[in-house]
Amino acid sequence: MTKGIIYYTDNRLEEPIFSIVQKQILKAGLPITSVSLGPIDFGKNFVLRLSPGYPTMVKQITKALEESESRYIFFCEHDVLYPLSHFDFTPAKDNIFYYNTNVWRWQYPKNRAITHNRLISLSSLCVNREFALGHYRRRLAKIEKEDWGNEEIKNPRLARLWGYEPGTKKIKHGGFSDDDFETWESRDPIIDIRHGSTFSLKKVTFGAFRKIPANWREVTLDKIPGWNLDRLFNL
Repeated sequence: MTKGIIYYTDNRLEEPIFSIVQKQILKAGLPITSVSLGPIDFGKNFVLRLSPGYPTMVKQITKALEESESRYIFFCEHDVLYPLSHFDFTPAKDNIFYYNTNVWRWQYPKNRAITHNRLISLSSLCVNREFALGHYRRRLAKIEKEDWGNEEIKNPRLARLWGYEPGTKKIKHGGFSDDDFETWESRDPIIDIRHGSTFSLKKVTFGAFRKIPANWREVTLDKIPGWNLDRLFNL
């Protein structure tokens, strides 16, 4: 297959988000390779018996990339809703990380969502599988070499320094590599559900930023194009 999906979860996400997101991903009709911390019935599933944390997430991503047979990979996370138009994209180059920046962050379960310029997340990545696999193998090797301890697992300072999103932060700025990235926008937006146990900071209010991002917008759920979240979640 030219395109495929990798999906990684810590198995701690509550319903109904967990099931609704999976049902939406299945609509893409692409082969799914999932890596979880406990068995799930979702695509071709592999289980890593590890504790949640950033090093574990890197191991999950690496395993999923190793097991997938697709040329181009969409990174899909367990708390993000993907429109079908997201999967229409095909990378133009095999050595670039591509991010869909048409993203709204939903302050779940409130009737409020925000977006702004340069909203780049790992969950919106599409990339050549072999290129991504090389990057994540190197990233994992460095984590294991530096023997990140328990505190680093809970509060991954080095991960933030390197940048969670490959290609977005160069070595001279403390980043992990000098890989490049580009962006695109799908017709309909991705919905990043910022719930009570998100892996990263929620960042849905001005107070979460040292500098307010450009083109900040916030709307009620009914104003998000291409979605009817009230009906989908029976709100």
